[in-house]
Parts: sequence; C-alpha cells; structure tokens
Amino acid sequence: MSSNKQESRLGKGLSALLGDISINGPERKPVGYINKEIAGEKPVQDYGDVLRIPAGLIDPNPYQPRMAFDSESLEELADSIRTFGLIQPISVRKQPDGRYQIISGERRFRACRLAGMDVIPAYIRATDNQGMLEMAIVENIQRQDLDPIEVAMSYQRLIDECNLTQEKMAQRVGKKRASIANYLRLLKLPAKVQHDLKSGLLSTGHAKVLLGIEDPHIQELLCDLTIKEGLSVRDLEARVRKLGEDGWKAQATPRQQDLPEDYYRILERIGKFFDNSISLKRSASGKGTMTIRFNSDEEVSKFLKALEDSGI
Repeated sequence: MSSNKQESRLGKGLSALLGDISINGPERKPVGYINKEIAGEKPVQDYGDVLRIPAGLIDPNPYQPRMAFDSESLEELADSIRTFGLIQPISVRKQPDGRYQIISGERRFRACRLAGMDVIPAYIRATDNQGMLEMAIVENIQRQDLDPIEVAMSYQRLIDECNLTQEKMAQRVGKKRASIANYLRLLKLPAKVQHDLKSGLLSTGHAKVLLGIEDPHIQELLCDLTIKEGLSVRDLEARVRKLGEDGWKAQATPRQQDLPEDYYRILERIGKFFDNSISLKRSASGKGTMTIRFNSDEEVSKFLKALEDSGI
C-alpha cells in the first residue's frame, strides 16, 4: 500500500473515533518573525537572537557536504513554510564584504526562496569569538519571553555551534540534563505541532503527550483535536488512552519518565554519530529498548571506527 493511501486510511480511522478535527482558521497564521530587526539596520547585533536578512545577501556555504537536494522534498518543505512560516531559522556568518554565508540550514534557505520569501530569519554567528557566541546564546536562553521551541533551538545551537555536550549545557544554564533532553525532543515534532507550540496554541505538557506517539500524522491530528476542543493535558492523555482501549493500533506509549543519568550519557555519546536520531525506552523495572536510526552506511562506518579506536 502506498504511503498516501495509508495516510488517508489513518485519517479516516481517527476521524471515525474522534470526529471532525480539521482546523482552518486564523490561528494558524505563519510564524514570520516580523518583530525582529533586519540585519544591518543597527551597528551592534545580538548574536543570540534572530535577525531578518534580505535573501539576496545570503550565499551558500562552499563547504556544504550535501551537493544534491531532492526537488520533491524541497517543494514539500516550501509548502510547509508557506503555511506555518520558517519554524527554525538558518545560521549564517557575516563576511567582510557585508554579505552572509550559510553555516547550517541551506535546505531551509532554498525552500524559503521557493516559498517566495525575500527576507530570511537567521541567527548570526560571531566567527572570531566562540566565547562571545556561547555567552550570547546562554543569555538568550535565560530570557523569560522565549517560547519552548526557541529554547529548544538555543540548546541545539549550543550543541552544533559551540560544541557543548548536554552535561556542559546543563552547567552553563543551571538546568537538569533531563530538562534539556526533553526540550531537544520538541524539535522532532512535525512542523505543524512545532508551530502551534511556538504560537501558544499548545503547551509543553501537550507536546510531551504527543511525543509518546511515533506516527507524525497521528500527532498532527491529535494536535488539531486539542486546539479545537480546548483539551487540557489530562484530557489529551485520556483521549490517547481511549484510542488504545478502542483497539487503535497506533496507541501511544506511556508518558516517558526521567531516565537515570547514565542513560542520558549513552544517548548523548552515541547520538552524535547518528544526528541524535536515537531513542531509549525504559520501564520502571529497568528493562527497555534502544533504537538507532541512521541515514547512510557512512554513519555506521564512523561509529564502528570510533568503537574500534577506543578498543571496545
């Protein structure tokens, strides 16, 4: 069965159990960062915050390892950006000539251009002072007005751009590592759910319930249901349990409990070889499973080499 047919079947099945849950209203307006400054308007720039950069001033990274971008997936991402806006800004560095070079997010940049965006939300990285960049991001995290997705993206920047481990991050920002790990998991949610979390239509508690469901399509449908019916976190948990009682095959997993510290160290060390695409489930008795998703043979080879070099 094709993925499109299967998705349609999923939607009809859930609609029969949950009713009409589609949402097409003004609450889904795209995230546009319209309150952010345009790069260059002020001589002093905050490297921890989002700025808007004219697309014509942005150049690709000549060291970009990905040489080909699938046109169909780019169009799908562009459609998502037209609907929800760019949820996760790109990262760039300023060049001596006043232009900007992409550090990460070239696929998102290309999709933004396909979507017709002339100004692109971006983080500007201070290339000559790693300490200043880290300080700016940490200071940004400690602001009171950040939404959960902005906090999660700031943590991800510390990992990607400042080479901080989750343990070091926890020390810098005064948070438990489990809290940081939970925020990072939010970035694995579908764009629609991230948008609604960012816009305040969903709470972090709702998002944690949805993270217990593996199928992104079902996550989106339950997201719509939560907004339409104004469900509390407990209400949403009850609906998910009811789906399981009705025999729905995509029943959510139990709400994840905080893992012992050793487990987070495993996730962190192994996850860096597989773009953090690793999950671990553990029961109260200590039994569980670990799942690693890899994108290429090269990722597996690098992981194997690291094991061999360490004498494991």
